[in-house]
Amino acid sequence: MNKARLVDHVREKTGLPREAAKKAVEKFIDTIKDSLRRGEEVHIVGFGTFKVVNRRPRRGRNPRSGEVIQVQAKRAVRFLPGKDFRQRIAASRPLEEEPNDSAPKD
Repeated sequence: MNKARLVDHVREKTGLPREAAKKAVEKFIDTIKDSLRRGEEVHIVGFGTFKVVNRRPRRGRNPRSGEVIQVQAKRAVRFLPGKDFRQRIAASRPLEEEPNDSAPKD
């Protein structure tokens, strides 16, 4: 789902005009971004938590050349899904089994 489809879904579920639904979705996203920028955690009960984590500098490897490089420290966003979110995803459909290549063929 992309942002346009999300706006359409909100419009259908709420009965809001398209522009109002678009503005609501954009303001919701902006509010989360602004809170994270200030270093605040965003808890949405039943959905999950967004928080900013600090990543330490580390050594990495250039996949093309194999050369060791220094990766700088940075801030990143982490999303931790809530219990209800995890349960809904787990119950939504069974995992598809991958074909077993070692099984004998007829």
